[in-house]
Amino acid sequence: MSVIRSSLLVGLGAGASRVLGFVRDVLFAQALGAGPVADAFLAAFRLPNLMRRVVGEGGLNPALVPVLGALEADAAAKTAGDVVTVFALALLGVTGLVELGAGLLAFALAPGFAGEPQTLDLVALYTRLAFPAVICITLASIGAALLNLHRRYTAASLAPLAMNGGLILAVVLLETHFPLPLVQKAAWLAAASSLAGVVQLAIVILALARGEASIVRFRKPVWSPALKSLLLAGFPALVASGAVQLFVLVGTQVASFWPSGVSWLYYADRVVQLPLGLMAALASSVLLPELALRYRAGERQALVDSQNRAIGLGLLLSLPASVALACLAEPMAFVLFRRGAFDDADAAGTALVLLGLSLGLPAATLAKVFSQALFARGALKGAVAAALIGMAATGLSSVLLGFAWGVVGIALGISLGCLAHAAVLVWLLQQARMWRPDRALLGKALRIALASALLGGGLLMGLRVSPAPTAVSLAVLCLGGLGFYAATAWLLGAVTWRDLAPPVKKA
Repeated sequence: MSVIRSSLLVGLGAGASRVLGFVRDVLFAQALGAGPVADAFLAAFRLPNLMRRVVGEGGLNPALVPVLGALEADAAAKTAGDVVTVFALALLGVTGLVELGAGLLAFALAPGFAGEPQTLDLVALYTRLAFPAVICITLASIGAALLNLHRRYTAASLAPLAMNGGLILAVVLLETHFPLPLVQKAAWLAAASSLAGVVQLAIVILALARGEASIVRFRKPVWSPALKSLLLAGFPALVASGAVQLFVLVGTQVASFWPSGVSWLYYADRVVQLPLGLMAALASSVLLPELALRYRAGERQALVDSQNRAIGLGLLLSLPASVALACLAEPMAFVLFRRGAFDDADAAGTALVLLGLSLGLPAATLAKVFSQALFARGALKGAVAAALIGMAATGLSSVLLGFAWGVVGIALGISLGCLAHAAVLVWLLQQARMWRPDRALLGKALRIALASALLGGGLLMGLRVSPAPTAVSLAVLCLGGLGFYAATAWLLGAVTWRDLAPPVKKA
């Protein structure tokens, strides 16, 4: 499959998954609102959902792709089987510990609920029901990474749709046929997430079983150098790949000290994840394998050029998205979430949080690109260090700004964490002489910034015409803004026909 086709397939799969996830969370808001039960459910759901996002965006690819890609087909299949077996056993053990210690985990996820024992008990209950999904999601991600390594993208791209599709179906059924109190409704949704994970894993297993060549070959695990390398790299790869999700998790812990803070942060983050998830999936599934090939071949300049093109694409997507989300934060929150148990105060709070998170979107997007070069080089220690610095910056700034401005201050703290993370990655790449911005990239960045600024002006003028948008007028603003930005970017030279080609070429 060509890089263009694979990029389109991965992009469509990631986009569809994000859209379904967004629909799911709109239904969550309608069904659960933003009170104590919703906070408890979303705090518990944050952990399996974090794993789903991280591994679904190729979080294990940095560990699997370089090692398995260097082995012969037979050795790679046997090592892949060993990895799946060891991970499955380890995940079963971790799940058992979580089921036994859910109360302690609940406190770790939401320490602000310590003074509300009933809410903390609900977090523990929902964690026990939802956490088994982590086993299925992680194993499905390993299988998807193996499929991507063999350039088989279809099942890997479509399997994650099962999770969000299953939860959408569960919400619809509960709302239309089985009306329940909020506590029980949230419990059924937590259990449904685990069942949907089983379906996702089944789809990947069927894809792995197809084809003439064996991708996975099971045996009694052999402690080979390749297996040791993969296992030692697996956890750092997850930490480095899921940096932004970890920043949000840190912010969630701080937000638990504010009423409805967990819910507002969760729903605002879901809107920001729509553009960010697309770039993350493309970077890990398509860009990383190609950069790894360039690095192994010693094509250092080609690697730098590919990064610059990917950065240009990231700016082309993230800068206008950041401006649009900042301008449309309030109408988006009211139109998308204001219904059912989600009232005006909740929508207003979510809008402010969305504004704060939107400011960090460009840095978070570029960090996804910068990290791929470190992954291709196998420099996971540097990537993990950057993630840890970003977490520390998020925690410190969230606490300080939270006391000053409430939950919106926490959102700004997360954006500052993203900026610190990206800055450390840039420093690491420049120290390794693996990246430098060229004149073409700098010129493109300026033109994209100008086009984005003009987009912001146009959206603000549109809001003056329609100060209280409906769903239809918001859709017109979004689609009109997209068309306006595309035309402006083209006229300013921010995008050309060359930019529409993939950011890397097949070796």
